[in-house]
Amino acid sequence: MRITVKSSVRGTIVGAALAVAALGACKNSRSGTANGEISRNWTPAQQDTYMGVPAAEVKTALQKALTSKPDPKISDDVWKHVKKLYGSFNQTLLWLDDKGVHQPRVSALLQTLANADSDALRLDDYPLGSLGQALSAVEKHPTADQLVNADVLLSSAFVTYGENMLTGQEQPSQLGQAWHINPLEERVDSALTLTLREDDFGAGLVRMRPQDPVYDSLRIELQHYRQLAASGGWSTVPAGKALKRGDSDSPARMQALRTRLAAEGYLGDSASSAPTPVDTMSLTAPTKASARASRTGPGVFDRTLAGAIASFQAHHGIVVDSMLGEETLDALNVPVQYRVAQIAANLERYRWMPRSLGERYILVNVPAFHLTAFDSGQKALEMKVIVGEEYEDKATPVFSDSMEFVVFRPYWNVTPDIAAKEIFPKGPDYLAANDMEVYNDHGRQAVRQRPGPKNALGFVKFMFPNDYNIYLHDTPNHELFSKDIRAFSHGCIRVEKPSELAQWVLGWPADKVDAAMHGQDNHQVNLPHKIPVYIVYFTTYVKDGQLYFGNDLYDRDSKLISEVQTAAIEPPETQEARKALLSLSKS
Repeated sequence: MRITVKSSVRGTIVGAALAVAALGACKNSRSGTANGEISRNWTPAQQDTYMGVPAAEVKTALQKALTSKPDPKISDDVWKHVKKLYGSFNQTLLWLDDKGVHQPRVSALLQTLANADSDALRLDDYPLGSLGQALSAVEKHPTADQLVNADVLLSSAFVTYGENMLTGQEQPSQLGQAWHINPLEERVDSALTLTLREDDFGAGLVRMRPQDPVYDSLRIELQHYRQLAASGGWSTVPAGKALKRGDSDSPARMQALRTRLAAEGYLGDSASSAPTPVDTMSLTAPTKASARASRTGPGVFDRTLAGAIASFQAHHGIVVDSMLGEETLDALNVPVQYRVAQIAANLERYRWMPRSLGERYILVNVPAFHLTAFDSGQKALEMKVIVGEEYEDKATPVFSDSMEFVVFRPYWNVTPDIAAKEIFPKGPDYLAANDMEVYNDHGRQAVRQRPGPKNALGFVKFMFPNDYNIYLHDTPNHELFSKDIRAFSHGCIRVEKPSELAQWVLGWPADKVDAAMHGQDNHQVNLPHKIPVYIVYFTTYVKDGQLYFGNDLYDRDSKLISEVQTAAIEPPETQEARKALLSLSKS
């Protein structure tokens, strides 16, 4: 359920939260770690009175509140978790004692809520309007009901934040994401309780956020692109003819192009670290074409512009040809607000991931055409991949499973659909030329390709049995890895370095892997330990310190962006809100 809060109230609470947080920052708190381990010794205050109100009255009021209907801005799901949270702590106040709201744990929560905008979380989903009023009400001589109301609203805000960070704000199934990775919703209650028990509560709140360094890099890029949007973004490049290096066009159009490229850092000092294609013309003898390409002037698409365009293309999922074509022009003219929302959408996708991916795991990002293997949180291996253009008329889904075994020199068992459409119509000569054979598969005529150098799966396949019949494998067509956009397969994922991957998953030396690739046909080897494999879909990501807007191969961005765009751009009422909160913190 989406909670609506007036923007003026939302801004006011954000500012107040920062002010109250500043008060708590001045107070000492116990360390959250002991001998390198997280310390969880905190328990709620047990006292005879709370700000002058007898504890018995407070307990009765709390029991009544938890059996009543919640504030209308608290969803049924959040309320369920809130009640379980109080049950874990013997139905007592979790936030307030004789110091009221002026204490480090309340301060840490309020500051975290204030900073939630940096994660592109919709603050509308929080009961902030009611919370602000409730905190003000307990400043002086509160009643038992007022204490309980403030405490329950703080808990509701904490639960909402925890759920948002641990499982996301949106439901992937409702937004056409084909996302089948379980974020482990069933563990939310345990995570909330453990976080609340931490001595260093502020650090515990931080750990609820995805810990992947790319997530934090995206948060930084979100702020950068928000600043670009706040300063007016960038102007569009006028439509016109396609241009290659050395072509001329109107000086006004070329200046618009330079201004646009500079706005995102592709011209000037900030573009120096961006990839630039090899200038092949400089490697050949002078020709008319190379002379034309070396032209300069205000109306010329010169070497500098062509290099900047190549960098832009490489960072936006476009085939790098250094030319200003239609696709590149369209990408240049995407508004900055949309780019901000793309970053916000992919922050949300990261929150859909499990908080722990395992000690050793493989992650394949389909829009990036890239595989990375991790060991103890560090990159151990990475390579290019070729992904599916479509899979049985459906885009490749996002899912995870565990790699269990590899098969050296495998057969390729052609699916019935591919056999009917692409193999049988070509006749027996095609089968013979491609080392294929027809065989009886449980009473059905089927086709398979024999092991060997022509086999479509190459010399090894990596199996993580799943409902989608997708796996990783070698390929005889290694020339395709030189392409910028690599969506050529029927759904399975071809890997650039099959030998290195086999060495990593099996723990074998290179010579043993090579011998297996040229040894027994269809030889299965079980992994010593299963390895989680995550097939993911992040269309905006950071690699080697640079931001990329990947290729949205399956058009999954649009629906998600429409949902997160209200959280992507910081609301203009924030300054007014901060003033109101500052007055609250001083009261």
